[in-house]
Amino acid sequence: MFDIEEELKNLPDQPGVYIMHDESDTVIYVGKAKILKNRVRQYFQNSANHTPKVKAMVSNISYFEYIVTDSETEALVLECNLIKKYRPKYNILLKDDKQYPYIKISMNEEWPRIFMTRTLKKDGGKYFGPYMGTNTIKNTIEIIQKIFNPPSCNKVFPRDIGKGRPCLNYHIKKCFAPCTGNISNEDYRKIFNDIAEFLEGDHKKLLKDFEERMKEASKNLEFEKAASLRDRIRAIKSIDEKQKIINSDKQTDMDIIAAARDEDKTFAEVFFIRSGKLCGRENYRINETEELTDSEIITIFVKQFYQNSSFIPEEIVTQYEINDGDAITQWLTETKGKKVTITYPRRGEKVKLVEMAFKNARIALNNYNINKMRMEDKKAAAYNAKEILGLDKEVKTIECYDISNISGSSNVASMVVFENGKPVRSRYRKFKIKSFEGADDYRAMQEVIYRRLNEAREETEKIEKGEITLKEAKFLPLPDVIFVDGGKGHIAAAQEMLEMTDTQIPVFGMVKDDRHRTRGLLSPDGEIGLNPTSAFFHMITRMQDEVHRTAITYHRNLRGKITSELDSIRGVGEKRRNELITHFKTVEYIKKASFEELMNVKGMDKKTAENIIKYFKKED
Repeated sequence: MFDIEEELKNLPDQPGVYIMHDESDTVIYVGKAKILKNRVRQYFQNSANHTPKVKAMVSNISYFEYIVTDSETEALVLECNLIKKYRPKYNILLKDDKQYPYIKISMNEEWPRIFMTRTLKKDGGKYFGPYMGTNTIKNTIEIIQKIFNPPSCNKVFPRDIGKGRPCLNYHIKKCFAPCTGNISNEDYRKIFNDIAEFLEGDHKKLLKDFEERMKEASKNLEFEKAASLRDRIRAIKSIDEKQKIINSDKQTDMDIIAAARDEDKTFAEVFFIRSGKLCGRENYRINETEELTDSEIITIFVKQFYQNSSFIPEEIVTQYEINDGDAITQWLTETKGKKVTITYPRRGEKVKLVEMAFKNARIALNNYNINKMRMEDKKAAAYNAKEILGLDKEVKTIECYDISNISGSSNVASMVVFENGKPVRSRYRKFKIKSFEGADDYRAMQEVIYRRLNEAREETEKIEKGEITLKEAKFLPLPDVIFVDGGKGHIAAAQEMLEMTDTQIPVFGMVKDDRHRTRGLLSPDGEIGLNPTSAFFHMITRMQDEVHRTAITYHRNLRGKITSELDSIRGVGEKRRNELITHFKTVEYIKKASFEELMNVKGMDKKTAENIIKYFKKED
């Protein structure tokens, strides 16, 4: 039995890390202390001064343990590692810090590659980041592709050298094609070292090296190599010219950190200044900061951010003075292997940079809150559906259907899915109507509803047999409500199929006004009055627009395939192509048509009819 009172008496007066556990042995908090005895005892004394969060944590502590270290700096490093390992409930964590992606150059491999990764490993590779999202990484890799032309294919070197012809990227000068064997391993690695220097922001050194190599290549009459280096120099200089100059005298590497907060969350903004130029920025969300001071938030962010960062600058400029400044500075200096300073400016140019970072952090916070409000409105609209539609149960999932055809040809249907007011595009489905030709929206609606329900039935049987899991199913679970784009006829058509398959799902019609704008919802008993300014009405409008857009896009794609195929036949122009589609409805019927049937098409001549028959006979 762990006696907290007795263990508190035995705490040493040395630096170290303390680890709090609950009754299930789960680590709920990790902290570091300059003097363990003083820090840990504070949790169990003077509870009136504790914040609600600390009180909640202390009430859940079943026992604690500690690790003594030689210095506060060692304690700081150990604290960071343990927080990352256990991700304790009561520690403030960067929101989803493990999700931030990095750019990796696998210099540990004989033939390196460049790619995105979300896992940091001590494997000899070079990592750059973390980046806020994949779009930033994609844009960066695109720039690298334009300047350095590294291979972007899936070939493995040296295994695939000399196998097959080089791809299109080589011919349009977007790859130097190591697969052809025209580059040595030494030169190949040199290019990837150049890419690493480019990502580190050391453009001045890189440009100087390129210029020397260009002169050497020209001297040796290697004009193609010299031209390639010249193009890289121009591209990098063009990028540098677009970057904001920050401190042209010192040309230092520096990170600027500021934070904007509201009641329970904070957004931290980091500006990356390399060689005196602002070359990038990222922002990060930190949750549950309501009980922390500004200095505590910045301190927590600095510790976690630089534990995960692949690069530590010479200087870190913060909006507020950080706690444990000496220990953190020493830790970062030892990690970098070079002196690192942390400054808290009161005046001058650095204050302006901090203000600029703060302004961006505040924008990120405002945008997050706006998006959150929008999501809450959508959820509220979905939750109100039960009351508005007069249903017995809550409405979480809604499926919407629309039919599309032009002159009765190429009938298609779309199914879009909304959950809690948000579209779930992975569950969208498209259907090509198979049972008939011609314009009949009701019959088309019946076919698509039947097919959708039948797919769900078959998947249910496969799940029961253990052939697939629910996660693998494409038509499960069934929706709470079905919306069809149309009136009473469309509702009746859908209901008939539901009754036939003994499926209980309410159906409503999304109706439009004379100007083809959303008017409201129609039930089997009549139209449901909706407030046009309500969140629910806006959700219905979006659903109607989304399902219509999906159906039209699918229909156009199908018609485009038909059009492109007919355009390949000699003698078939735009006018004759339209006549063929109007007459036969689908390309399948055109393929099967006899010479006499083709001659019945308006404007058709003997030679073109023969060309059509020859074309499809050759295709078969």
